[in-house]
Amino acid sequence: MILDAFEREDKILAPEAAHARNSRGRRQPEREYPVRTCYQRDRDRIIHCKSFRRLKMKTQVFIAPDGDHYRTRLTHTLEVMQIARTIARALCLNEDLTEAIALGHDLGHTPFGHAGERALNEIYGSFRHNEQSLRVVDVLEKDGQGLNLTEEVRSGILNHSGNLANITLEGEVVQLADRIAYVNHDTDDALRAGLIRDRDLPQEAVAVLGSTNSKRINAMILSVLEASQDLRGIRMNRREYQAMDELRNFLFARVYRTPEAVAQEERLKLRLHRTFDYYTQHPELVPGYVDGADVRRAVCDYIAGMSDGYALKIFAELGMGL
Repeated sequence: MILDAFEREDKILAPEAAHARNSRGRRQPEREYPVRTCYQRDRDRIIHCKSFRRLKMKTQVFIAPDGDHYRTRLTHTLEVMQIARTIARALCLNEDLTEAIALGHDLGHTPFGHAGERALNEIYGSFRHNEQSLRVVDVLEKDGQGLNLTEEVRSGILNHSGNLANITLEGEVVQLADRIAYVNHDTDDALRAGLIRDRDLPQEAVAVLGSTNSKRINAMILSVLEASQDLRGIRMNRREYQAMDELRNFLFARVYRTPEAVAQEERLKLRLHRTFDYYTQHPELVPGYVDGADVRRAVCDYIAGMSDGYALKIFAELGMGL
C-alpha cells in the first residue's frame, strides 16, 4: 500500500509543524504530487544542483589544510542537517522541510569560508552569505532559472544566520543546529590541527557540556528538546546556551581571529580585490555575462560561486599566490 505523503504528515506531525498541504507555495506555481511533498522535491532539487556539489571544495575554517579529515562547507552542511533532523524528529516537526533548509543554507557561501565572505563584503559593498544563498536558489541555479523553491524553504535559507526571524519552527531548528554544528566541529578541527589542546577549553563550558565532541553535541540537542517541547519556539536552556556561547567566544579568540588568521585574511582580501578588479574590466570572461547586465553583481556572483581550488587557480593565472 502506498500512503499518500500528505496523509502520512497528518499522522506523525505536530499541529505546530509545517504541513506540506498548507505550504505558502512557490513563486511559479507547479503541480504537486502525492508521493513526494513540495518539501521533499525542494530537498532533491538542492542536492542535485551544482552549487551543492561545489560545497565539497569550499573552506569551513581552515584554508588549504594539510590533512583529509578537516571539515569542508559540505561536511558542515551535512552535520547541520543531521543535528536539525534529530531535533525535528523528536519534536514531531517536518523533517523533509528541515532537511531542505539545512542542505540549502550555505549554497551562497564564498570560497575560503567567512574570510572570503568578509572580503567580498568589503569589495562589493554589501555581501552576506545567507542573502547570496537565497540568490543562488532564486536566480543563479539552472542557468538563471533558479530552483523555484517553496516560501518555507526560502525563508529558512535566508534567515538561518544570527537572530533573523523564520516563518516556520523548522527554520528555527536549522538556525540553532547551524550554531551547534560549527561550534562543535570547529573545536574538533582546531584540536586536530594542534591550535588548541583539550586543557585549553573553557572549563566551565566543559563542565556543563562534556569533555568530548559527541557529549557536547548530545548535551546541546537534549537541552533544545527540553526547552522547546511546548513548540512555542526553538531554543536552548540558558545554562547550556551560555556554555555554548562561552565556547564560541573561545574559538573567536584562539582560532578564528588569531594574528595568523587575520594576516592570512588580509592576503586573501588583496588577491580577491585584484581578481574582482580584473573581471570588472573584462566582463566578457565571466561565464553567462550578458552585455548591459550589472557588471559588479555578475563578478560578485562569479567569485562567490568559486570553489577554493578554482579561486587558487585564478589567482595563479593572474600572477598571485595565496
